[in-house]
Amino acid sequence: MLRLIYLVYKVFLFIVRPITLGVRVMLIQEGKVLLIRQTYMSGWFMPGGGLKHGETLEQAARREAHEEVGAELGKLSLVGAYSSFAEWKSDHNVVFFSDEFKLSGKSDREVAEIRWFSLDALPEGLLPGHRRRLEEYQTGAKSPQFGEW
Repeated sequence: MLRLIYLVYKVFLFIVRPITLGVRVMLIQEGKVLLIRQTYMSGWFMPGGGLKHGETLEQAARREAHEEVGAELGKLSLVGAYSSFAEWKSDHNVVFFSDEFKLSGKSDREVAEIRWFSLDALPEGLLPGHRRRLEEYQTGAKSPQFGEW
């Protein structure tokens, strides 16, 4: 059912061509990153999603991390803001970093799998924007940055 809803969403994007704003959170501890696989899209992602009305970027990052992987975040740092113009939309992602979090083990129904990966062995199927951000993190890129998602 979620795949069908996602297909309808893509048709909507083609017709309306909206401007979207979302957040992603790099959850990293002990040289490993926590990634998710969603039920309605293939590939691996950093936890995240769209903002709700009246929500700040930080509130959205904390909410999405909690909903998708059951993370209670401590300190949160801004990594950067990135844009993509694929799929007929003007999509903007604000990326945060946290290495201070606790996991409850709960996730929402949109998440098919949660898994830790070594930063030196990122998985096949990790979406390009997510891979670029993690590789930048590994090389010690200064934050905040901006550019292509």
